[in-house]
Amino acid sequence: MRIHIGSDHAGLELKAELIEHLVSNGHDVTDHGPYEYDALDDYPDFCIPAAEAVAKDASSLGIVLGGSGNGEQIAANKVNGVRAALAWSIETAKLAKDHNNANVIAVGGRMHEISFVKEIIDAFIAHPFSNDERHVRRIKKISDFENKGCC
Repeated sequence: MRIHIGSDHAGLELKAELIEHLVSNGHDVTDHGPYEYDALDDYPDFCIPAAEAVAKDASSLGIVLGGSGNGEQIAANKVNGVRAALAWSIETAKLAKDHNNANVIAVGGRMHEISFVKEIIDAFIAHPFSNDERHVRRIKKISDFENKGCC
């Protein structure tokens, strides 16, 4: 699986661990930064490019990381074609794919132990979209709104 990953300073160490984990499991990972610690960096500079790469390649997935994952998820969701979900458990990671066909997952590096984040990420990658009609219908409504624009 092609995976795009971005973070901020709060997710930098976790990102490095996840890249190693993902590559060792056979995934093709593109790191969108940051590449060194800077306490003043801005997560949109790294999470938006990761999300854009996912939007351009429908067969890929994305991971965005920060302290809580909230801002990173918000930034990723600004990219047309991205459905980013904040996951804090294995169940929320699976539901993100099952119900929302999420293509980007956001996780807070300060919220969990690294080993648990790996489980969350693995569950997200492995879990399929249900293709249930009600979920397809809901995702289409979001996509239609996104393409129409607002205000």
